[in-house]
Amino acid sequence: MDASLPPFEVELDGEPAHRGAHHVQSLERGLAVIKAFHAGAAELTLSDVARATGLTRAAARRFLLTLTDLGYVRTDGKYFSLTARVLELGYSYLSSMTLPEVAQPHLEHLSADVHESSSVSVLEGTDIVYVARVAVSRIMTVSINVGTRFPAHATSMGHVLLTGLSAAELEAYLVVARLDRLTDRTVTSPERLRTELARVGEQGWAMVDQELEEGLRSVAAPIHDRRGTVVAAVNLSTHASRTTAESVERDLVPPLLATARAIESDLSAGAPGRAHG
Repeated sequence: MDASLPPFEVELDGEPAHRGAHHVQSLERGLAVIKAFHAGAAELTLSDVARATGLTRAAARRFLLTLTDLGYVRTDGKYFSLTARVLELGYSYLSSMTLPEVAQPHLEHLSADVHESSSVSVLEGTDIVYVARVAVSRIMTVSINVGTRFPAHATSMGHVLLTGLSAAELEAYLVVARLDRLTDRTVTSPERLRTELARVGEQGWAMVDQELEEGLRSVAAPIHDRRGTVVAAVNLSTHASRTTAESVERDLVPPLLATARAIESDLSAGAPGRAHG
């Protein structure tokens, strides 16, 4: 802390904020200077900043010039304004967010748009595990919540996630996975599953038609990290009685793919390797 600066107390709702012994007052002042700028005050003079923060002109000048040296503020000698570098402060927050936190608002928007339930899952062993979900209606006999697991071979998200495996990883999966027949439509042959995964990889999305449960039709798309690795999958689920495979491809796949790209965009603003949370 700069001992030469006069005592300063930030006021919250008109009341002085009393801080503990750990409080770094100079950091608080610097943040107050940054927050003085906003849409209605994009350019401020030294006097404007001092008035907005309660700092003396001398103190405000030191903070502004320090922020200028650091690249967060620019000046023409009279007016000061923020630079795009302040966005890095927001990126630091995004980089600390986990996949569920990033995905949840996108799922809410997607489900509100298409009126179907949406989810995000990751691959864990031979299962998919739900990490985020928005349920519009119950379409399965079992409840699906965060933490619910289903076998990857019988789910659209599982097919998408399996396409993200290397050839060696896929072979290792097929050695240990139990390709149980859950309905008359479930793919239980390793050869047929390999063929389906190759098709999914080429088209960029997967549809599973009543392989997990009768009446359940779902479509999924991959979520990649900034290195292009498949780290998760996002899906939409619907009841077969009110949709066809053709209508799902026509009406649900485009917004689903757009949502996957939007989630990827938010994840790319964060730190690599944090996608699984």
